[in-house]
Amino acid sequence: MDYVIEINGLEKSYTKGSQILKGIDFKIEKGIVAGFIGMNGAGKTTTIKLMLNLIKKDAGEIKLFGKDLNENEKEIKNRIGIVFDQGYLYEDLKLSDMKKIFAGAYSNWDEDNYKKYITLFQLDEKQRIKQLSKGMKMKFSLALALSHHADLLIMDEPTSGLDPKVRNEFIDMIRTFMEEDGKTVFFSTHITTDLDKIADRIIMLNQGEVILNKEKDVLLEEHALVKGEKQMLNSSNRTQFISLSERGFSFEGLTGQKEKLKREMENALFEKPTIEDVMIAYMER
Repeated sequence: MDYVIEINGLEKSYTKGSQILKGIDFKIEKGIVAGFIGMNGAGKTTTIKLMLNLIKKDAGEIKLFGKDLNENEKEIKNRIGIVFDQGYLYEDLKLSDMKKIFAGAYSNWDEDNYKKYITLFQLDEKQRIKQLSKGMKMKFSLALALSHHADLLIMDEPTSGLDPKVRNEFIDMIRTFMEEDGKTVFFSTHITTDLDKIADRIIMLNQGEVILNKEKDVLLEEHALVKGEKQMLNSSNRTQFISLSERGFSFEGLTGQKEKLKREMENALFEKPTIEDVMIAYMER
């Protein structure tokens, strides 16, 4: 199998005794949308910065497209498009000037492709970046990321702060990008409803450790939201819940042992969870 991203034993600490990443491992195969989730402070942005060599790792190995990042940085970055929530666009520049900076950094820059996206997103290149709404900034970032025929799109909280309509438009753009053969997306977000729509794999980070790494459909099929009367609970089946909330005469919980609980709690209601349901349950645990 061809892996676009291979992370092995990755560690990072910013201050002594404060380890942000604790030797994480994961692989992302080519041609999928991988959702990278976790609460604020879990280490998601640090992982992405390490993948782009914006900060230095303390230990571990990072391979992109099967090649070591440190030894092949220029070649690798030429194949990556990035969309960040904030911090890498110069607010006082006009869009046309920002484009020139990006175009000069990539050997495969396609001006016709860029113009196509500028027209599609209804962007005015004469405007300064600081004059754009949050949604328009994200569209401009995506136009820059897609205009050099990137094979891997790395996004850190791209839909944060966007209204539902613009978020849906953004997701549709990602779907269109994935229609081209061999494209891969690494999508870090805390808005898990976006991943319900497009993710193929979910990687969950908690306190610097990978605690889940599965295909999305498998992950959701393995888990269930269980609801019922509190009198159904006992000391044995309580242990089969990842999280459990009891209110009055009823309970609600998430389990990773769905089939076993179905046999023991025949009158309980079993529902398919969302990614958010799973994430919150594991975080609470």
